[in-house]
Amino acid sequence: MLFATIVAALTFSAVSPAAAEEIGLDEYDNRISGLVELADEPLADVQLVVDGQGFRVEVVSGDDGRWAVGVPERGEYTVTLNEDTLPEGIAVIDEDLEQPNVRTINVGQSGVAIANFFIGQGERNTVSLFDQVIERIFNGLNFGLLLALAAIGLSLVFGTTGLSNFAHAELVTFGGLMALLFSIGFGIPIWLAIPIAIALSAAFGWVNDAALWKPLRRRGVGLIPMMIVSIGLSLAVRYVYQLFVGGDTQQLPGATDTTFSIGVFGLSWIDVGSMVLSVIVLLAVGYFLLRTRIGKATRAVSDNPSLAAASGIDVDRVIRIVWVMAGALAGLSGILWAYFRPGVSWDMGFQILLLTFAAVTLGGLGTAFGALVGALIVGMFVELSTLIIPSDMKYVGALVILILVLLVRPQGILGRKERIG
Repeated sequence: MLFATIVAALTFSAVSPAAAEEIGLDEYDNRISGLVELADEPLADVQLVVDGQGFRVEVVSGDDGRWAVGVPERGEYTVTLNEDTLPEGIAVIDEDLEQPNVRTINVGQSGVAIANFFIGQGERNTVSLFDQVIERIFNGLNFGLLLALAAIGLSLVFGTTGLSNFAHAELVTFGGLMALLFSIGFGIPIWLAIPIAIALSAAFGWVNDAALWKPLRRRGVGLIPMMIVSIGLSLAVRYVYQLFVGGDTQQLPGATDTTFSIGVFGLSWIDVGSMVLSVIVLLAVGYFLLRTRIGKATRAVSDNPSLAAASGIDVDRVIRIVWVMAGALAGLSGILWAYFRPGVSWDMGFQILLLTFAAVTLGGLGTAFGALVGALIVGMFVELSTLIIPSDMKYVGALVILILVLLVRPQGILGRKERIG
């Protein structure tokens, strides 16, 4: 019921200011809206063409840069920005797109989709190799730290239960969606929306264990069937997300605002804040595992659940705490991932699922500190590899490194070698 209530709340609609030009909103239930900005300033009188499902309409951005149109059916649409209506010397820049002035979006069950255009000057500055390397190092550290938050939760769950939880990706996505819901949907300041999203993510982790995994453990279901269940759960929850929020990518407050830039190696204050927050949380997790009674019990259950139970440790209670922690860490990772990408989408957690597993395996299965080391290595390699290989292949390179390390050290960097006999 908690999950259904929260997901149902995701059906919020984007509110357009009065200055935006709006066409057909009273005539149709579905809508496509967006924003046209030039260096974070609204750009007015820019023509956009919405085409799809046998429907075509032209709209012009208002004084606030916003526009909105009603569309008759759900489905796929293309939004084309007419570059002839841009001021002289201005171009739409997006190195990842062949046609940066065209957006392909999907109006899902929510009936709402967003197509934003963030426009820069036509001229581009050349960045030196040294600056590129330093920028990639900082990006790799940032990515590695946020990846570590997700990887540690996944590793703790594996260590205490033996479960390879493929639905962990949806815990990551859940955090980003909750932050979006409370900040954009409910208008709560982002500094307050983030802790709310983390708390709900922790609750979602608790619900996962209480409603599904604990009953399966009590029935003695094997690890392989449970892993298959996690795959099915991942698919089901992921497409429930898409059902309610659509296939478009939406931005958290400040995610694309360059006014937060500190002008050093492409960093912004959001990047610095993300890294600082990640380090603080990781230090807190380390203190919890090494110094607190429950943390020591968690490590004991991870080492040998039967011996831990014989020693008087409540194994089910420890596992429940681990699930709550894993949900909270994954939720925070999803929020930071939404700022790093940037954007929140229905499959954002799935996009880094293999990298999360790679970090856990590289560092050593079931070891939280190994997951941290593995995540930092993966994050650093992913970003630095783009200096040599195409950016589309950077995730593949990280998996190649995983294979090479495991050929030399099968138990992972900090994993313990299993002894037979």
